[in-house]
Amino acid sequence: MYAIARIAGKQFRIEIDQKVKVPKLPLDVGAAYEISDVLLTAEGEAAKVGLPLVEGITAHATVVEHGREDKIIVHRKKRRKGFTVTNGHRQQYTVIRIDAIGATAADKPKAKRVKKEKAPAGEGE
Repeated sequence: MYAIARIAGKQFRIEIDQKVKVPKLPLDVGAAYEISDVLLTAEGEAAKVGLPLVEGITAHATVVEHGREDKIIVHRKKRRKGFTVTNGHRQQYTVIRIDAIGATAADKPKAKRVKKEKAPAGEGE
């Protein structure tokens, strides 16, 4: 089973027990993360496509680590003007492990409550 989910503004193809490198999330290492923006789920040939989200499906993940990508050098120059600028950038990321993809607790059938009849006010005194 796999799903297409939107995590931190980007779309990722996720599967159970897969590690995914996503843009930095404001969570601690070991924290649970619930992905509620699931756009598509598929198991074998059967697929559910959301409009835009698949109703009642969430994915659960755990934060594994945080880090920074390699430095990217950005150089700008305008010829014959004496203008040159060099900047560097390191993007921060979070690695998450997908634990489960499926229905939420709200979609599972709940036990029915049986109302107890109250005895009339005149009886039992």
